[in-house]
Amino acid sequence: MEKYIPVIGMEIHVELKTQSKMFCACKNSLGLEIEPNVNICPVCTAQPGTLPVPNAQAIEFVQLAGLALNCRLNLNSKFDRKNYFYPDIPKGYQISQYDEPFCEAGYLEVANKKIGVTRIHLEEDTGKLVHPKGTSYSLVDFNRAGVPLMELVTEPDIETGEEARSFCQKLQQICRYLKISDADMEKGHMRCEVNLSLHKQGEKKLSGTKVEVKNINSFKFVEKAIAYEISRQTEILERGEKIEQETRGWDANRNATVSQRKKESAHDYRYFPEPDIPPFQFKPEYMMDLKRKLPELPDQKVKRFKKEYGLTESTVSVLTINPTLADYFENVVSEIKEKISCKEFSVSLKKALTLAANYMVGELRKHLIDNEEDIGDLKITPENYAELIVIIGEGKISSSGAQTVLAEMYATGGDPSQIIETKNLAQVSDIGELEKIIDEVLAKNEKSVEDYRSGKENALKFLIGQIMKESRGKANPQMAENLLREKI
Repeated sequence: MEKYIPVIGMEIHVELKTQSKMFCACKNSLGLEIEPNVNICPVCTAQPGTLPVPNAQAIEFVQLAGLALNCRLNLNSKFDRKNYFYPDIPKGYQISQYDEPFCEAGYLEVANKKIGVTRIHLEEDTGKLVHPKGTSYSLVDFNRAGVPLMELVTEPDIETGEEARSFCQKLQQICRYLKISDADMEKGHMRCEVNLSLHKQGEKKLSGTKVEVKNINSFKFVEKAIAYEISRQTEILERGEKIEQETRGWDANRNATVSQRKKESAHDYRYFPEPDIPPFQFKPEYMMDLKRKLPELPDQKVKRFKKEYGLTESTVSVLTINPTLADYFENVVSEIKEKISCKEFSVSLKKALTLAANYMVGELRKHLIDNEEDIGDLKITPENYAELIVIIGEGKISSSGAQTVLAEMYATGGDPSQIIETKNLAQVSDIGELEKIIDEVLAKNEKSVEDYRSGKENALKFLIGQIMKESRGKANPQMAENLLREKI
């Protein structure tokens, strides 16, 4: 069987989180559950005689994305008309960008590989078709019509479905760090399209026939759609048949791509400069101001967290997955440092930071996932979380006790010290009290003592288990083990 090499490019649309729509003053209702056709006006519904006014915030958002993705920002740019008819496009054309986009020639590094970004441009979103169940007609909701829509086009540098998925996930992360979009695929804020062709070893990279796959609304489906399309095209070529250039859609129910239409080329859209919006000329000073507005981006934050807090790569990748979680962790760090510096608690900073990170990516994250919530919904204040961590660090509660306290804090947002006192979870570290418990256990388990003295190490584990049982799990395990070894 001859091996075919896949060549993959992505087209990714991201709805921008501006206050108003792209060319009018209507509220951008992105992510809001509202009645159909509420946030509309003569401009976004294309009434005769209306004129578009560009949204400066949307333009800045796209340019910030361009800077974050190492693009060249063009000093000269313009809008164009992209002509095609569809029921949810009120004007019968879309204001987009063709040959002079805001951003070009960038890249995004994914798993130590640079994937080229051909361009990032700005356009207006369409309305939304609604198909009432049990009817033979469709309705149009124009609330989304005119919402600013950023489109990113990659170079055909992607080779696998896994690479494509990682690229999309990293782009989503950057959008959230820039605060230009929530980029939630399930809510339609971010939509992915795959362009894929195959060629034989030794043939030119772009010699294959390109097929576009639309309607992909999750990262998992991006990967699945690519795998399916590679398999489908390979079978066709092995039969000696030709791949047809077309647009296909992803059917999640069938886990397959399905044919939709023949692919249009650029001339089919009859692009021409938008006559109602003058071209843009940006000054170098404006570009310098934009660069100063860039926040710390994910890759920069990962490097800093590893260096500043001494955390592992895997832990940092979770803590920096979104800016809200990263900010929460840093607020916790600030509280921990305060508690240690004022000698309120005697635990090393390194130990406390490691505990804070581990409990956050482990226990705390588990609660968030189980309750389908994110860090923004958390009732635990950074101060209370920090207090719990230093209490754990000092050995004042056991590991199981810490999990109980954290669960209660998650549910109520309560103070950890009060929860420990109310539930009587404080760990027994008093030597006299521990010796009393140990003496009782030794008296009841003379055979296990003899077994340990004869070299059976498991007997010691049994005795420690009995000590924990007698203390109802509150004995400090390390102190208990040390005292036990001394006594036997």
